[in-house]
Amino acid sequence: MKTKITTLTIILAVALFVPNLTKAQNAKQWMVDKAHTSVNFDISHFFSTVNGSFNEFDGNFYFDPNNLEGSKFSFTIPVNSIDTNNEKRDTHLKSEDFFNVSKYPNIKFESTSFEKKSGNNYVVNGNLTIKDITKKISVPFEYKGEMDHPMMKGTKILGLEFNSEIDRSDYKVGVGDWASDMVVGDTADVTINMELNREE
Repeated sequence: MKTKITTLTIILAVALFVPNLTKAQNAKQWMVDKAHTSVNFDISHFFSTVNGSFNEFDGNFYFDPNNLEGSKFSFTIPVNSIDTNNEKRDTHLKSEDFFNVSKYPNIKFESTSFEKKSGNNYVVNGNLTIKDITKKISVPFEYKGEMDHPMMKGTKILGLEFNSEIDRSDYKVGVGDWASDMVVGDTADVTINMELNREE
């Protein structure tokens, strides 16, 4: 009798575990379409607003709105690709006063979990690393939909839009005289419009 109970317990444990494992492995992998993806930001400078972008980025994206448990994002941005349409300013932003690119070349984000909100709105929780500082953040994003590529048979397209506010002082982006928000604002508004694709 004891053997039968033990066997039944094992079977039930496996039955419960295997579907969860399968589900976690089934999130769809997507590739970033860099030609149709943008990483933009804006931040105040006295009474004006400076707009900028990062022209290089890469990552691994596993996403399925029906399988958030198995979804995962990792994103890397080479800071050297920063572009505010002013070479002198870009050089300064790369210096030790701000990002210190020679020592900390990349911005990195790794997801830890996802949350479904209303409609097509979600939140991705994860760890953001800028310079040598890592902090937990939550980033709202919109799932814009999924469709067949009309000109590439067997290819799916996915659209995502992320919007977040990053406090530069949390990551010591701006030291010495540049730590103050009197000249450069503390908060950068970041928008990532992302197009991804995958072959079926």
